[in-house]
Amino acid sequence: MEKFRNLNINSILNYINGYTSIKDGDSLKTFTEYEIGDLKLKNRIVMPPMCMYEADRDGMAKEFHRTHYASRAIGGVGLIIVEATGVVPNGRISNHDLGIWSDEHIAGLKSIVDGVHSHGAKIAIQLAHAGRKCETDDDYIVAPSPIRHSNDYRDPKELSKEDIKNLSLSFQDASRRANEAGFDAIEIHAAHGYLIHEFLSPISNKREDEYGGSLENRVRFLQEIIDSVKQEWPREKPIIVRVSADDYVDGGIDKEEMASIINQVKDSIDMVHVSTGALVDRKIDIYPGYQIPHAELIKKKCNIPTITVGIITSYNQSEEILHNGRADLVAFGRALLRDPYLALNMAYENDIDIGYPKPYLRGFDMPKAFV
Repeated sequence: MEKFRNLNINSILNYINGYTSIKDGDSLKTFTEYEIGDLKLKNRIVMPPMCMYEADRDGMAKEFHRTHYASRAIGGVGLIIVEATGVVPNGRISNHDLGIWSDEHIAGLKSIVDGVHSHGAKIAIQLAHAGRKCETDDDYIVAPSPIRHSNDYRDPKELSKEDIKNLSLSFQDASRRANEAGFDAIEIHAAHGYLIHEFLSPISNKREDEYGGSLENRVRFLQEIIDSVKQEWPREKPIIVRVSADDYVDGGIDKEEMASIINQVKDSIDMVHVSTGALVDRKIDIYPGYQIPHAELIKKKCNIPTITVGIITSYNQSEEILHNGRADLVAFGRALLRDPYLALNMAYENDIDIGYPKPYLRGFDMPKAFV
């Protein structure tokens, strides 16, 4: 059972708790193809969006971004999701986030896409609005309700209904630009305490109109954004939604309520990227794979494909997740920051021939005993 040599404790606990074990002779799933609608991925490995804070103050892509994303494509990642990209200037987390509020952004974003495509990977973009967690120089910070995130943030203005409609149109315009730049998929950022998440959670949404109160009302803003995106986004290209499936605070969203939220919008989207937290500042008990149960529950209760993420670092973790049907794609975040060639190295260490890039073949044709 050589494949279990590096099994982590989380996988062992999963087996003890009744999950199906991986048997000798089972097909290996991490490096198998996967289709989201018409989009075919060469493997199940995802690079999730991670803010780089390297754009110029106008939100323009730089050489850093082209190098950063292309290197992960060379390194064997199947799907790369570009960092949170602001649909309006005051929707960025910082002054140095990428932007997509102007047609002037298209050329720089297209250069990232072309680089990734040239090395055999697919690429999505995360469309985002930071809401009350915006830390740009802009004085106009907005939220569903005038409640600051914490004492370290400014007081936001409550969005009017007209403002809400205009923001939906900003996501629509951004999706047109994303398509013109050549992205293969869109991810709508509804997680981590940013604007859409603020609407979804009763902790941050105290509105008394049709955008607040009941679950159906709190989901309305997300649904309107999805509907707006679909006005411009080609039907054959997937739409992914990133969510935080647990607020880790009494009265907030938990994974059961998030499943109810997803059931409200699932007919309009293709996949859910499941994270947790960041609506409020809370200490979270983090351990390898700590968010996998959230993705698993949403996948099963909502009958929709999911991406799981959260301290996932090894091939064995990925195989356990995929074999047991806990998620459909596996995101390696910090691990891919440390090692752009993580996918190639996982294949090499597990004697899986994935067709290494020709310039690097000499790095993978030596017996591991000599490495």
